[in-house]
Amino acid sequence: MSILFEKKVLALETSCDETAVAILKGFGGVLFHSILSQADVHAQYGGVVPEVASRSHLEVLPSLVQKALQTIPMDEIDLYAATVGPGLASALMVGAYFAQAMALGVGKPFAAVNHIEGHLLSPFFGQENVPPHIALIVSGGHTLLLDVHGVGDYVLLGKTQDDAAGEAFDKVAKFLGLPYPGGVQIDALAKQGNPALYSFPRSMLHSGDLNFSFSGLKTAIRVFLKQDNQRAALPDLCASFQEAIVDVLTAKTLRAALACSRTLIAVSGGVSSNSRLQTKLADACLAKGIALRFAESALRTDNALMIAFAAIQRINAGLRTPNEIMPNLELESLCKIR
Repeated sequence: MSILFEKKVLALETSCDETAVAILKGFGGVLFHSILSQADVHAQYGGVVPEVASRSHLEVLPSLVQKALQTIPMDEIDLYAATVGPGLASALMVGAYFAQAMALGVGKPFAAVNHIEGHLLSPFFGQENVPPHIALIVSGGHTLLLDVHGVGDYVLLGKTQDDAAGEAFDKVAKFLGLPYPGGVQIDALAKQGNPALYSFPRSMLHSGDLNFSFSGLKTAIRVFLKQDNQRAALPDLCASFQEAIVDVLTAKTLRAALACSRTLIAVSGGVSSNSRLQTKLADACLAKGIALRFAESALRTDNALMIAFAAIQRINAGLRTPNEIMPNLELESLCKIR
């Protein structure tokens, strides 16, 4: 048994609008896990306000960490970790500096974690080994396809050229007058609608590469609403819009798996909870004999368990990342070119 199964990691995640703390023993022993969402606070603004987010982190993080340390003495923590990017600069600083200060105070090491890598590895939470696979990361800020050879060994295959899939969901939901976060609202309404009623663009579906684009779809919805707002049934509109996103995500992910001869696809990020994406991707993978794996539901939105898991995986692989705050840090910085 790897000695890393005995290591205890306290991790913080404050990259956007969730304040999250976790204590993980080894690769899957959850000693503490808590997320405080700010969704209700930001809903009144129709989206995340950086200053409000960072202030909220400052208010709740100390008590949340104190609660976590009631489960295990501070001197028994072997490693402190936090997200250092990408994310909102002021929000990242709260969690990263807090974790660094704790590590310094007790003379323990600090691990800086790339937020996207946390999502990337989350479908394999609890496992010591991460098998080769195609990774689709879909969230509010990111849409990426990667060929994963192992921890720290990634090849970027494609990414969004403009809006991320989750961003498109939230912006269109705002056009429709739906509350934030909009992706969940659209998913629920779409179940009652006809996804084939309206034909919206599948941008870059036949572009010949594995990149994405969702800004054109967002614009098409806005134009449609101006022209046909009174006659469009909201469930049908949501279903048709959602289908356009899911079609592109599914087609390009399968295309990546076939091109790289991978027999496993792993999906992570908040948009991976979309019921239509889960169903359509599952059907497509079954038809091609490709295994499909999603992160557990509790690990799909921003959380600290995935940060702790990524930290211990990187240590296990003998890898490190810079400790400075990097709001614009992208996973490409960890990718290899072949």
